Amino acid sequence: MAEVQSLSKNQNSPNFTKEAILNDFRVALMSRQASLVGRKEVFMGKAKFGIFGDGKELAQIAMARAFQLGDFRSGYYRDQTFMFAINELTVQQYFAQLYAHTNVDAEPASAGRLMNGHFATRSLNEDGSWKDLTKMYNSAADISPTAAQMPKLLGLAYASKLFRENKGLKTLSKFSVNGNEVAWGTIGNASTSEGIFFESINAAGVLQVPMVISIWDDGYGISVPQEFHTTKGSISEALAGFERTDSQKGFEIIKVKGWDYEGLMHAFFQAGKIARDEHVPVLIHVEEMTQPQGHSTSGSHERYKSPERLKWEKDWDCISKFREYILSSEVATAETLDKIEAEVKAEVKRQKEAAWSEFSKEIKSELTEAIALIKEAAQNSTRKVLLTQMADELARTINPIRKDVISTVRKALLTLRFDQGSSKNALKSWYEAQGAKNFDRYNSHLYSQSEWNVLNIEEIKPIFDEKSHLVDGREVLQNFFDYTLENNPAFFAFGEDVGKIGDVNQAFAGLQAKHGELRVGDTGIREATIVGQGIGTALRGLRPIAEIQYLDYLLYGLQMLSDDLACLQYRTKGGQKAPLIIRTRGHRLEGVWHSGSPMGMILSSLRGMVVCVPRDMTQAAGMYATLLKADEPAIVVECLNGYRLKENLPSNLGEYTVPIGKPEILREGKDITLVTYGSMCRIALDAAAELFELGIDVEVVDVQTLLPFDVHGIIGESIKKTNRVIFADEDVPGGASAFMLQQVIEGQDVFRYLDSEPLTIAAQAHRPAYSSDGDYFSKPSLEDIVEKVYKVMHEVDPKTYPAF
Repeated sequence: MAEVQSLSKNQNSPNFTKEAILNDFRVALMSRQASLVGRKEVFMGKAKFGIFGDGKELAQIAMARAFQLGDFRSGYYRDQTFMFAINELTVQQYFAQLYAHTNVDAEPASAGRLMNGHFATRSLNEDGSWKDLTKMYNSAADISPTAAQMPKLLGLAYASKLFRENKGLKTLSKFSVNGNEVAWGTIGNASTSEGIFFESINAAGVLQVPMVISIWDDGYGISVPQEFHTTKGSISEALAGFERTDSQKGFEIIKVKGWDYEGLMHAFFQAGKIARDEHVPVLIHVEEMTQPQGHSTSGSHERYKSPERLKWEKDWDCISKFREYILSSEVATAETLDKIEAEVKAEVKRQKEAAWSEFSKEIKSELTEAIALIKEAAQNSTRKVLLTQMADELARTINPIRKDVISTVRKALLTLRFDQGSSKNALKSWYEAQGAKNFDRYNSHLYSQSEWNVLNIEEIKPIFDEKSHLVDGREVLQNFFDYTLENNPAFFAFGEDVGKIGDVNQAFAGLQAKHGELRVGDTGIREATIVGQGIGTALRGLRPIAEIQYLDYLLYGLQMLSDDLACLQYRTKGGQKAPLIIRTRGHRLEGVWHSGSPMGMILSSLRGMVVCVPRDMTQAAGMYATLLKADEPAIVVECLNGYRLKENLPSNLGEYTVPIGKPEILREGKDITLVTYGSMCRIALDAAAELFELGIDVEVVDVQTLLPFDVHGIIGESIKKTNRVIFADEDVPGGASAFMLQQVIEGQDVFRYLDSEPLTIAAQAHRPAYSSDGDYFSKPSLEDIVEKVYKVMHEVDPKTYPAF
């Protein structure tokens, strides 16, 4: 383990002046008082839940002092003191989040969408454009799942490596100053047991990126003591093999006590200097921390900690030890420290009350309006007594929330259903206006609301001329990626086998040799951190494609995609974006693995991402071109059996775009609409040709993207013409085919146009069996489609289409 260096006199040294020490003491007290008061607010019923950073104050102050403009934090819900210390969180904003205030000015991290302790800075201007991140203290938006902040941390640090080593990025001055930025991560000791922590540690050691991981070690994981979590009872001892030596690259590992003010300052400044100057990852194991209020407001730590442990935590509380340090060093007298404490308590109380006032007055105003409108409507209603009672009960609500108001109004409107008159209409109009406001408060920004929303990207048609010779599908992609690497310096791609061999299907063949390892790179087998590497670099203004080799491998990175990437714009209400593109492949191939099509899983877990399902590589290239102009994350599922199929190479490759959310009619017909995507398009077209010989004219529609889905209602218009529809795909029954049916039947008002029952065609519920026979009996075949379509037409006209 490294010994902490003695204090040096340069910009990388801590400041131990009287003013700096007392300011740190004030910040520590302010954070502790906010934790104590926050817990009381929850127990008083003014907030739903509370989780706090008490006991971690000194280490977070030390981290904040070493943190520099342009740096990024990827931490977790204990880090309030750090955010206070870098002046990116006020006490009033802290309580606004506790109360779930939906005003983004009052609660800039998430606009009330996240429980307290989840921090973020706003990387974007109101129009969705990037701010200058080099002139800010940056915090990536927090997520709750344990250790899930680590893969993103890797990506934030990897971006600095790219900015330093890739000379083509020098023009992107809003995002980096020569890669000098450090990515600082925090994690609790128990969460280091998660696999993604170890995966992130390993990847950082391999990549050698400027990343400092701080482990807040208070000896427990909720109620479970350290010996149940970690080999040797110490994460730094367990990770000793990762420590760098004179001859081997690795981590710098530093151990320090959580109550040692000077030791913490030296440790964090040393870590920052190593990471910033040398681009070497550093692990700081902060031991002997405490957690004075237990894990959260959900329970008491007295239930599982011994009296001896509780006494130790009180005696070694970091703020108590800090006070002892100040007094013993004669920095200030006890009277001075008492005065600071009194001032801090008063200030926390003032800002807490200001936060509550701002939060509650908005709701109380809506409550007053609703009561008046209900009472006015009651005057001429036959249900006057009941309506008046509703209004009076609402008026008596203690600490009302918006749900109380809207729920009562909805009940009132139901009660007024037989009444007429302007008073009822006034209440209805007020409710509808509140609906629009509440959509903005609670439901907006699932997708981008900027000018770079993917639906705003102009369609440019591919051009086919005398230069459009037939090539393998993979060559279409290869040419597209080559063009993009030449013309977009922010674009790069990485993943397993992507670099040297050009991916397992050769779409990047030769491109690493041409453009370099920083632009087309190999990674280890580590899907969660491939995703995290992509998220972090996209958060810093780059345009990565992160490849997940096969669709079923997506499961390894699904948590990062779902809990972090897909909901990023939503949970920051447009404050951050990470336009990462996930490239993968799936659908048809023999065998239980690599051949599944779990699109239902993707659709359910990745709302907030664009999901593209191109039928061929020409379409895929156009989709990539569209996505690289947009600011939303996406996943593109290429057809695994399409790389060797011949396609015409467009002469404007790299320039043409495919519209997102717009199905394409591949074959016009009048009898029945067949809706599908991906590899099934070829099968559907072949089936339609065979059915035409049987006298059945099938209209084949390729949805192209599942999210967003048919925003123009093209499928609905087709159904209005044919009056029949079948949705077909390779997912399990009730998967994406059921999703498509729901989207069209409920969203496009077509039920009244249907003359036959809408149907789905899906794969078997199990994974595909091996070999071509296994594929045939596991996934929809041409004959399956022909027979199902024929059966529909037999029911319509059994004479023309007799049973067989």
